[in-house]
Parts: sequence; C-alpha cells; structure tokens
Amino acid sequence: MLTAPTRSRHTSRTAAQQPAWIDPVTLHRVIGDLEKQPPLVQPREVDRLREMLGRAAAGQALLLQGGHCAETFGEQALDEVENNVGTLRRMGRALSYGTGLPIVPVGRMAGQYAKPRSRSTETRGEVELPSYRGDAVNGPEFNERDRAPDPWRMRTVYDESAAVLERIPDGACHVSHEALLLDYENALVRVDPETGRRYSGSGHMLWIGERTRQLDGAHVEFAAGVDNPIGVKVGPTATADQLLGLVELLDPGHRPGRLTFITRMGAEGVTEVLPELVEKVASSGSPVLWVCDPMHGNTRTADNGLKTRWISDIAAEVHAFVRIHRALGTHPGGLHLEMTGSHVTECVGGFDPVTSETLGERYTSACDPRLNRGQSLELARLAADLWTRN
Repeated sequence: MLTAPTRSRHTSRTAAQQPAWIDPVTLHRVIGDLEKQPPLVQPREVDRLREMLGRAAAGQALLLQGGHCAETFGEQALDEVENNVGTLRRMGRALSYGTGLPIVPVGRMAGQYAKPRSRSTETRGEVELPSYRGDAVNGPEFNERDRAPDPWRMRTVYDESAAVLERIPDGACHVSHEALLLDYENALVRVDPETGRRYSGSGHMLWIGERTRQLDGAHVEFAAGVDNPIGVKVGPTATADQLLGLVELLDPGHRPGRLTFITRMGAEGVTEVLPELVEKVASSGSPVLWVCDPMHGNTRTADNGLKTRWISDIAAEVHAFVRIHRALGTHPGGLHLEMTGSHVTECVGGFDPVTSETLGERYTSACDPRLNRGQSLELARLAADLWTRN
C-alpha cells in the first residue's frame, strides 16, 4: 500500500501561475482530504510507461500524446472519454502502420483541469475579474461567483479524474497532464514502501509548462522529487543552457524515459531555434525524448474573435521537426496534440474543411482550439508519411 509522505515540503521557491485562493482554512481542509485519498495511478503503471518512453527515446517507438486542451467537469465530458481514447488509438494505428514503429499512446486526460494564463485578470467593459484558469480553479462564466477561485474544485478534480480512468478501456493508454496546481500535486504524492521511491499519484506522466519551467522555480523542484516520467514544454525563447540545466535537475542519472522535451516553437520559429537545442542536448549524452507539439505555437485569432489554428501551420511545424532531427541524426520521438474525437469546428482546414466562417458552428473548447476527429486522423496519416520520407 502506498503511503502519503509528510505534508508538502515547504519551499521558498517561486510557484508561478498559482491561484489566489481567498480561503486558507478551506484550502488546508481540501489538501488534508486529498492526502488521505488513494493514488489515482500505481507505481508499476508509471514504471511501465517509463520503460516504453525509454524505447521511444532510443528510436524504437513513438509517443502519441493527445486530448483536450482543458478537461471540464460533468457527465457530458465523461461521455466523451471513450470516443477520445478510440480516436487516439486509431491515430496510433495509422502512425504505426506508416512508420513501422510501435506507438506509446498517452492521453491528455484524467487531470488536465488547470490552465496557465498570460494575464491574471480579464476585463470586459468596465468589469475586471480573475481569468478562467480551468475547472480546477474557477468557472468559465464571466461573473464574480464563477470566477472566484474555489479550493473545493481540486477535490472535484480528483473525483472526476477517477471517473475518467474508470471509462478508459483496460490497456488503452496511460494518462498525463500539466502539473500546474502544486497544492493538488503535492497532496497526491505517495511513497512506495517497497522501494522508498516517491511517485505522483495524480497521473502516469506529468509535464511542466512553458510558463513554469524556471530552473529555480517550485514546479521544477516538485518534478525533481517524484519518479514519474516528466515532460517539459520548450518554446522559442528557450536556450540550450536552460535545457541542459533542466537535464541536470530532472534527470541527472540520464535514465531513458525519464525526461521528454515537448517543443512548441511555431511553424515560423522551429527551423531557427530547434537545431541548436537538439544538437547541444544530444552532445551532453542525455537520452531525452524529443516530441513535437505543433499546436501551441500556431494559435491565431480569427476575424470573429475566436482563437484557432490552421492545419497547414500544424503540418508545417511537424514537417520541420522531423526534417531537423533527421539532419542531426537524432530521433523525432512523437507528437503532442490537443484533439478530440468529437466533430468540433475549432481548427481551420482538413479534407472536410473547417473555414474561418464556420468556426463558431461547433466551437466547444473550454480554452484553446482542438483538432476534431477527422483532422486528427488526417494529421496522423500525414505524420506517418513525413516520418517515412524524411
């Protein structure tokens, strides 16, 4: 039986992107309750995923990571889980068939309820309220009651994540999310009594976002203290020294499958920035797994004000990612996508094209635009071709 460690380690490090909780008594009560709950995932499952990611890092497999930008609470979201997992598995079959490599499917699910924001507040007219930070923190409606950060929502995250895991078919995929809310993440760390190793019980794989990957920050400190596979989002401002510093802090033992760099450069920036980063990290001897997130660097605002992404930009970044790794003799290790198995109209393009004019017809994302089912499968087939040709 896994045991809860002593209450979260105190740290003087800055924790970026945390909510301004207004009720410390309730926060303390929620954290205490979460510390008593069983972990959502087990060490043997985590270790198994790390082994699989290690093979991907060695060029013997590909990681396919996908799911919602931000999960939401409620039965409707739970009803979509099986369809989303099914779409991810179909994408994996297409990618495997085209490349001849086994696929490691990992869902962005069962924990992806919190989102970083570029601004802490949102203003409409003369009204200023806290920004929506995902259902783990507050609600999307623009009113004082919905936007007030509520610690009890973290308890709901646990219950909803457990319900999602129950609806994932056995053996279909591991789960992952951004380890953003440190109150929640620390409360679910458990110690394996057989090995003494510390694991996050909130998900099999966790990642640190572009906004929270500071070397001296609390998120990196947290990730260094658990034995799960860790991803780090890497944007166009990243430097080789920063990535080498992350390697030293998060994977000093150079364990295959422990550390994944998820690049999100944008179609215009990837060619200029990525080669030096890959080359210098590879020269260090680190067995990092490199994965392409072609979504976050390619967000646009349509004429109707909706955020969107163009399939042509997404494909261009994937193409450049593969081409750069082939030129350097390194392995382009997979894809990280925001996608859904539903027929939404949030990204522009595809064989059954979504246009700028039809974006609003079925735009249901809680935050950023996702590939729909058809676009996801098209991209998987295109990616398989790119991996084979380059």
